[in-house]
Parts: sequence; structure tokens; C-alpha cells
Amino acid sequence: MTGASKGIGLAVAQALAAEGYAVTLTSRKQDEVEAAAQQVGGGARGVVCDVRDPAAVQSAVDAHVGAFGGLDVLFVNAGVGVFGNVEDLSIEDWQAMIDTNLSGAFYTVKAAIPALKQGGGYIFTLSSLAGRNAMPGGGGYNASKFGLNGLSEVMNLDLRQHDIKVTQIMPGSVATEFGGHQPTDADAWKIQPEDLAQLTVDLLNMPARTLPSRVEVRPARPDKKPKN
Repeated sequence: MTGASKGIGLAVAQALAAEGYAVTLTSRKQDEVEAAAQQVGGGARGVVCDVRDPAAVQSAVDAHVGAFGGLDVLFVNAGVGVFGNVEDLSIEDWQAMIDTNLSGAFYTVKAAIPALKQGGGYIFTLSSLAGRNAMPGGGGYNASKFGLNGLSEVMNLDLRQHDIKVTQIMPGSVATEFGGHQPTDADAWKIQPEDLAQLTVDLLNMPARTLPSRVEVRPARPDKKPKN
């Protein structure tokens, strides 16, 4: 479970633990991921991991397998977003988004495949509606999520012969701290992290013969901003 110290990742970790899964949460900040693991409870482990570092990702996967004896579910969630006109987007911000949102997902899945192949498993990639809908100022973020969707579709084709399912979850507006936003009561109309956690559990409980390979999720009643 990458990017799991808060928001969607933490909510999914809590839901999986409630379903009886042994959970390892990863994040770049030790204090935050350890606190999140304590919040999840049930023997959950917090591991420091920067998904931009393939060796760190491999170490985190190996630690989970060593502690729990295998790996059944991988939730790829780590992501960053910096928004602005392409002309003004810095090289550093571009690299941060591609390295985290796309390359980090590849490193994570690649590290997990040998363990998942032992008994089959499920990979969830947390993408976005921005993975198929361009938006002004979304150059790096759109590119990373379009790429993640393509990677997810290919992984599905490559891995299903090993009884490994891949679902890309593509939410719209979610009430999280992503991008420095602090959720308030005004965000009640948005998708909530626990909604995506419930969706993940529901997908895991689908009949084994069935695979929803791409799930788009939108707020049921979008906020109506007043006209000027």
C-alpha cells in the first residue's frame, strides 16, 4: 500500500485490515507512516519508502512478504500533483510527477509481481479522471496519469495469465489533502476516501471470473458554483 499515511491510502488500508488482510503501509515520512499504521491497528506495519527508488520499493515488498508470508493485494496510490501552465512548469516538478506517479507505479508493481504470482492476487492503480481528460495547467499530472492508465491496461494483459487482476480506479474530485488542500465541510459533495475504500473491498469480493478493469468514479451531485 503506497502513499498510505493519509487520505485515500489510509482509508483503503483501514478497510482492508477490517476485512482481515495483513497490511503494510508505506510513505516517505517515518513519523506519519508509523502513526498511520497504529491507527489502522491489527498488526499493520508502517514502512518508509520513496517509490521513486526501485531498491526502496523492493525492500518494502520483501519486508511485507517476510513478515506475512505472501502478498495478495497491492494498492498503488503514491502520487503528487503540481499544476500550472506548461510554459511555467519547472523541470523539477515535471520529473517529480513522472517519477512518482508513473515510474513509481512501475517500480512498485515490478517488485510485487513475483510474490503475487505465487497464488494470484489483485493490483489496484489509483489513477484519475485526469488520466483521460486533459485540463489547463495539468501538463505533468495529465501526462503521468495518461501514462499510468496505459501501463495499467498493459499490466492487465500481461498478468492475467498468472491469475493476477489489475483494476485502474479513476476518481474525480476527492476530499483529501492532495495538492496542499485542506478538506472542510464545503467538500462534502466530493468523493470521500472511505468511498474509494469501500469500492476497493467491493471489487475484491467480485466473482473470481469477473474483472472490472477500469472504474471511473464521479461525485453524484457536483458542486454548483455560482455564476458571476
